[in-house]
Amino acid sequence: MEIELKLLLAQQDVARLRAHPLLAQQAQGEVQLLQMHDIYVDTPDLQLCRHQAGLRVRQVDGRWVQTLKAGGTVNSGLHSRHEWEGEVSGPQPDLAALDSAIGRKQPIRALLRQDAVRDALQPVFTTRMERTVWQLRTPQGDEIECVLDQGVIESGADGANGAVRSVPVSEIELELKQGQAASLFDVALALLQDVPLQLGHMSKAERGYRLAASQPLQAVKAQPLALDAAMSVEQVFLAIAGNCLEQVSGNQDGVAAGEDVESVHQMRVGLRRLRSALGMFKSLLALPEALKAELGWLGGALGEARDWDVLAGNTLAQLDGEAQADAAALAEAAHAQARLKHAQAAQAVTSARYTACMLGLQRWLQARAWRDSCSARQVRRLDAHVSPFARATLRKDQRRLVKRGKRLLHATPLQRHRVRIAAKKTRYATEFFASLFAARAVQPYVGRLSVLQDELGWLNDVQVADRLLQQLPDVQNGQADQSAQDGLRQHAAFVRGYLAARAQAQGSDGRMHKAWRRFKAARLPA
Repeated sequence: MEIELKLLLAQQDVARLRAHPLLAQQAQGEVQLLQMHDIYVDTPDLQLCRHQAGLRVRQVDGRWVQTLKAGGTVNSGLHSRHEWEGEVSGPQPDLAALDSAIGRKQPIRALLRQDAVRDALQPVFTTRMERTVWQLRTPQGDEIECVLDQGVIESGADGANGAVRSVPVSEIELELKQGQAASLFDVALALLQDVPLQLGHMSKAERGYRLAASQPLQAVKAQPLALDAAMSVEQVFLAIAGNCLEQVSGNQDGVAAGEDVESVHQMRVGLRRLRSALGMFKSLLALPEALKAELGWLGGALGEARDWDVLAGNTLAQLDGEAQADAAALAEAAHAQARLKHAQAAQAVTSARYTACMLGLQRWLQARAWRDSCSARQVRRLDAHVSPFARATLRKDQRRLVKRGKRLLHATPLQRHRVRIAAKKTRYATEFFASLFAARAVQPYVGRLSVLQDELGWLNDVQVADRLLQQLPDVQNGQADQSAQDGLRQHAAFVRGYLAARAQAQGSDGRMHKAWRRFKAARLPA
């Protein structure tokens, strides 16, 4: 299993990296300089890519080497995947040699045995890299290969003008050769102090495929967790945290692009799931306050963009009747504010601060740093099988939700908000532990929670809209004349009143009561 950390850097910062004292202090032997030419092969319909695999043949120093990478995960720049490598005689892959090397239980082996796949393999893109390699040994004795790659990825010809499509590459890969994965983050954080770096979430193969197939960026939703009752509480926490970070990091590029509404939403959901998971396990482990504060900062940047997105694209867009004209007049200003907040969110996730936050969080997870301050009792609970902990957590969450919802039908906005948060945490916990229980028990419970969340969510959107509509004329200051601002205030006042009336009507129309009764009648999966 290959474990590596990928970091991106601007061309103008390469000299600062090469001169970094850490490389001089920890490098063992001579620095290697290599010229590499890679040919990636796949079927015309990209079957290997669809199965999360990449097959390349590389020419380096007159030799040809084939490499197959498949499976694995990417969390905050940390890439873990299966890899099989061996010399070949030329620029074509040797599938027989690969078949002998791949384990029988690997799905990619069966795929490569299909005649339709074997016969259709062809070059889909190439890379040309100038590679600099440092072999590092940390003070703790860990061995890390530090690679600087600079070059270009090229694919096919553009039918319009015959030009080859290309994308530049300037990146660092830190690969663990021996020792603890946490050491990768120690090295990365040390480099980050002097060199602006960003986390890299796409391998060269993924970037090449995106170029070859002209694939747009897509938002990444949470993936189902596959837990086992034999796992310990600590193992399950690591699995849950890793799952949340996959969702966070998987949407980084979409948020960095500055316009994708769904990427901001899904990155924020991933962050909320992570913070909810940390709350679930807080009696056993505690995130350092500095990292907790950084997650709060990131959540704030994403939350502001999401709030304006919901106002502009959902709340105002759904209004009809007598409020429609006023809503339309406000929508343009709300969209402009949403674009501004998206730009600020993009700036946040491309900053060194974000990189340091994600690296620090992954370092904490990889080192299991919470054990340094755990009591003997906490260690025993962390090492215990997860099922009792899961059942106790779901019972506790349900009791909290039922207690907060006792007066839901006559609750204040603040009380409803607390019920909504409790419902969301209960749903996250149930989804985290879902694979430990029968699906026929989990699905109805989550379904009723979802309906309740939808009812509470609309009322919360109204409260957020009320706050933002009060701000809207003022945040437009400098972008509109006084008469336009006065007009916005009038439109905002009318829509605020209209929304408040709709919220009051919805609170008394029986749907909230029905959703609450159906949830209370649902059987807890545990």
